[in-house]
Amino acid sequence: MADRLTQLQDTINQQAEYFCNSIGILQQYSTPSKFSGFDRSGSQTPQQQEDYAHLFATLIGRTAKDIDTLIESLPNEDSSTELQMASLRRLEEDNREAAKRLEEVVRRGESLLEKIQEALADIAQSQLEMQNSLTDSSRENIL
Repeated sequence: MADRLTQLQDTINQQAEYFCNSIGILQQYSTPSKFSGFDRSGSQTPQQQEDYAHLFATLIGRTAKDIDTLIESLPNEDSSTELQMASLRRLEEDNREAAKRLEEVVRRGESLLEKIQEALADIAQSQLEMQNSLTDSSRENIL
């Protein structure tokens, strides 16, 4: 659940960022209001404002849907402590069974390793004996 809460917090922060950026864009590109005694004209075209408005509307809407999805994925109040404890007991039992299977695999692996080491020792011994007998027969041929 902590991961979901972290995701939710990150998404809410992202939504806040989109809101702040959209306000900043509005302030930067909006046409100023006319006040008596002041004459200021805007330098940006309305087309740019529409592009930003559409972009931020899309981002804010999509993020709002993401927030709703994350909230729906959180455990509800019906998930009582008893249900959570039962779930934890089930997970602990699964963990014990997996540990038993792992121990069995390790035991079989160690047994197989021992057999391989014995076979390698036999092969090495046979090679030494063969090498010694070849050395002995070549000495006999020289004499």
